[in-house]
Parts: sequence; structure tokens; C-alpha cells
Amino acid sequence: MMTARRPLPNLIDRLPPARGRVEADAPLSELTWFRVGGPAEVLFRPADAKDLSQFLKMLPADVPVTVIGLGSNLLVRDGGVPGVVVRMGKTFGAIERMGDVIRAGAGVSDINLAAFARDAGLGGLEFLRGIPGNLGGAVRMNAGAYGREIADVLVAAEAVDRAGNFHRVTRDELGFSYRRSTAPADWIFTAVELQGTPEDPAVIAAKMDAINAAREESQPLRTRTGGSTFKNPEGRKAWELIDAAGCRGLRIGGAEVSTKHCNFLINRGDATAADLEMLGEEVRRRVKEATGVTLEWEIRIVGEQLPRVTP
Repeated sequence: MMTARRPLPNLIDRLPPARGRVEADAPLSELTWFRVGGPAEVLFRPADAKDLSQFLKMLPADVPVTVIGLGSNLLVRDGGVPGVVVRMGKTFGAIERMGDVIRAGAGVSDINLAAFARDAGLGGLEFLRGIPGNLGGAVRMNAGAYGREIADVLVAAEAVDRAGNFHRVTRDELGFSYRRSTAPADWIFTAVELQGTPEDPAVIAAKMDAINAAREESQPLRTRTGGSTFKNPEGRKAWELIDAAGCRGLRIGGAEVSTKHCNFLINRGDATAADLEMLGEEVRRRVKEATGVTLEWEIRIVGEQLPRVTP
């Protein structure tokens, strides 16, 4: 006599207890600037670093973990993200001044950190006004704009690894290079300390206003976009290569290469994640063919593609 197979447990039923919010089959599209993508199998918003540590320590080893922040430089594929997606949000939003150093949670947006520094009379951090996203992601990728990058101002960063262990590292230990750090892939940054320099708040404000004006003039800010799509190759500008390859205004489905700044991809309103990814790959193909340069994605792509439907 055959016995019926017991159904496999849902992932959420296998997870350890947490003080933060845990949600199964959670939509991610509204958490990304592109406004596309499938759901997280489980979305976890930790209450604090200790909650995150305990959760990861007890999480079954076979469960994958993906970390997201404000969803700016992120493309979530249409099939969603398997395993646990950890969102570093408002519970990691504390900011405090310690002399000329600002300590902030990894969930603080780069723009809010720049505003805090301005009000505190600490200069040198104005460039963060020009970077979408939060501080955790900025440290991970050594984000930069307008001639400066995180490596120029980071004092230290704190992180939790997949086993739940805490780490505190200095700038030199993170091995920064252009849009990269050598931080282990399983580290989740929880806090950062950034060095400022005393300066007149009015002078800082003027610099930030200039950065904002430059962005408004050159970038498609009021569209569904993910920011800079490709990294600048050494000694070259990605947008110039894309333009030279005739990709300005190129479309696939509801996705378009911005006519205002062609290193930006735009969701025209009905794009899928597949449209955006295919458009990006077509741009890479055309640039390689026209210039011999292979562009590297700056936007992070996560999740699974939906199976193609055969007509």
C-alpha cells in the first residue's frame, strides 16, 4: 500500500523566531526604483543588529540570503527571489555625531546623511547628495559621485555575517577600489562611521545645491530608473560608449535607454524585469561590437527569471 507524500513545509515555517517583521511571498516591485520584479519567498525586516545576528545564526544553512536596501541600483527578476530577503530599512536609521565623525545605521539614505552632515557643519560628505541608495550598499560597492567616494570618508563599518558573527573593520581592511570592496559576500553591513571636516553649513549647502542642480539637468530623475546602469571602464565614460554605439533611445518592450542620459535604463510604465535586463544586455552587445569594450553592470541583478512561454 502506497502512502501519500507529506507536503514540503513552506520556508517561513522553517525559519527561526525574530523580533522583526517576517513576511512570506512578499512583493518586491514596490521596494525598487524600477517598480518591477517578482516577490521574495520570505522578506525579513530585522528589528536591530542583534535580531539580525540571532536570526542568521539559527537560519538553516541551505536557505539563501539576499540583502536589499532602498532598491535604487537593483533589478529584481520577474520570478522573484528564493530564500530570505533581508531589508535594511528604518530600524537601521539612527544617526549621531561623535566629534567630527558621523555614526549612522546602514539603512540611512545617502541623501539624508549628507543633510545631517550639512546641519552639523561637517563638510566633505556633500557628494552623498548625488548618490541614490543607503549607506550599507554604498560601503559594499564603494559608491561615489562628483569626484569623491566612500573610501575617501569611511572610518569604520560594522557587519553581521551569515553565521551571525559581528565584525568591525576599518577602511583599509575593506580593500576599496573603483565601485568595489573586498568585503565577504555574506556580510550584511549594519552601521558606518564617516569622517567629516568642520565647515560653514551655508558653504556645505551651496555645494549640495550645485550637486542637486547638476543631477536635475543631466539625469532622468523623475522616471522609474535604477541609476547608473554600467560602470565606467578605466579611462572611459560608459554613457559616451553607449551613445557611440547608437543606443540612445533604444527600446525593448517597455524598457528604454534614456535619451537624457544614456547610461540610465527607464521603465516606461509597462516594462518587465526581463525587458530591462534584455535591453541592458543588448546595449552591452552593441557597445562591444562598436568599440571593443565590455561594459560591466553597476546595477545589481537578483532573483530568478520566469520561464519563457513558447507561442
